[in-house]
Amino acid sequence: MTIKAFQKYRPNLHFAPKENWLNDPNGLIYFKGEYHLFFQHNPHDTIWGPMHWGHAISKDLISWEELDIALYPDDHGTIFSGSAVVDWNNTTGFFHDEPGLVAIFTHHKDSEDGRPAKQTQSLAYSTDKGRTWFKYEGNPVLSHETKIDFRDPKVFWDSDNNKWIMSLATGHTITFYSSPNLIDWKFESEFGEDKGSHDGVWECPDLFKFKTEETEEEKWVLFVSIGDNGRSDMGSRTQYFVGSFDGSVFKEEHNDVRWLDYGKDNYAGVSFSDIPEEDGRRIYLGWMSNWRYANEVPTVGWRSQMTLPRELSLRKVRDKYIINQKPVGELNRYFERNVNIKDIAIHQGESKMYNVDEPYFELFLEIAKGDENQFGISLNHTQTNRTTIEYDSKSNTVALNRDLSGEVAFSEMFSLEQSVSIDDSATLTLQIIADASSVEIFINGGIYAMTSLVYPEKICETVTISSKKGKLSIYDGYLATPSN
Repeated sequence: MTIKAFQKYRPNLHFAPKENWLNDPNGLIYFKGEYHLFFQHNPHDTIWGPMHWGHAISKDLISWEELDIALYPDDHGTIFSGSAVVDWNNTTGFFHDEPGLVAIFTHHKDSEDGRPAKQTQSLAYSTDKGRTWFKYEGNPVLSHETKIDFRDPKVFWDSDNNKWIMSLATGHTITFYSSPNLIDWKFESEFGEDKGSHDGVWECPDLFKFKTEETEEEKWVLFVSIGDNGRSDMGSRTQYFVGSFDGSVFKEEHNDVRWLDYGKDNYAGVSFSDIPEEDGRRIYLGWMSNWRYANEVPTVGWRSQMTLPRELSLRKVRDKYIINQKPVGELNRYFERNVNIKDIAIHQGESKMYNVDEPYFELFLEIAKGDENQFGISLNHTQTNRTTIEYDSKSNTVALNRDLSGEVAFSEMFSLEQSVSIDDSATLTLQIIADASSVEIFINGGIYAMTSLVYPEKICETVTISSKKGKLSIYDGYLATPSN
């Protein structure tokens, strides 16, 4: 294997493992000045296999240092997804002089006699900022006699009711448990029957509280990832529910299905625990892939990466509560705005081209939406490869096409169009961040997101903005490339 082949498609702004396989982010947590990213990891191959918890740390959520593997398989099974918390008040009894980290994760043990695998919840703890982990000798702490799918615990401290709450994926439902000490768990309720989408098995829940930006109303949000059923055009993806939670029961307030992302490559994402109150953000990170083709993407020596970390908020848009997401502010330090794109009119049949030829870039545009508008943005990777983003005022949709973006033959679904119907506001804003093998689009300030992998020879030589129908009026915008 050549160094060039090994580094091909490796991202500059996104976390990817040094080598071998990565999937779900696990144990996202902030503690003593460090962001911790644990992740599903097969250290022996570039395809999914016996799961460990890989580990990386960061000071700014963008530059990551990969550390030694945190959790290894044991007699209880391999180490599936889970979460981590700071036990500030030593509810577990694991700590003495100061708080420490506790990981709550799924043990997955395959049966040797043909029966279904067994999934149970277990604990590990660290007294040295996550560098060393000790498995709890009483593992597992939670099991179920009949549920085969019983995994992905996401835990938080419910300060209103003075107890830990666990959200657990249980087939096509989410089951809530509570505990005073992370060891002894009590069933609270089960949510999900006849709710939302059931196109695939439910996974990787996350329950948290927001105040809406517009009204300061307090709402609870539940994220649920949905596995690939092998038939849909989207594969695996993530939905969310908005409602209330009383410490025991979650109740949704809507009947429609709400998708977190309209691209194909954002799955199993959860939010960071223990972000300081003075920071106040809800920060999210997802796995940038899709189970339909995750094992086949054309990287060499390593496989998969994470999305950009995103700041989440809850907005009320025309009486509908919507998750808004935008890249974390720390990302701005990695860009320098060197081309202004302001007060520009592009008439039908015309285009404007901007040179890029950098390893990554950001393009922002604020555009007037006309009644008869069709325009396109082409990321010209090379003279023959391109990814296009198009807007059509008649259907009021934004679409991304990657069928000519580079390597696409590894999956029939990879080349299918990705699109979203947007609101009828007078302007359209597009924030496009392209890295070595990805394009992330945040539409209208982050009301809509579209996350997509691409595999070109290089990310972009030029960007072309063209009008296919009507006059395209760009009020404001810029092109930003790597800062020095």
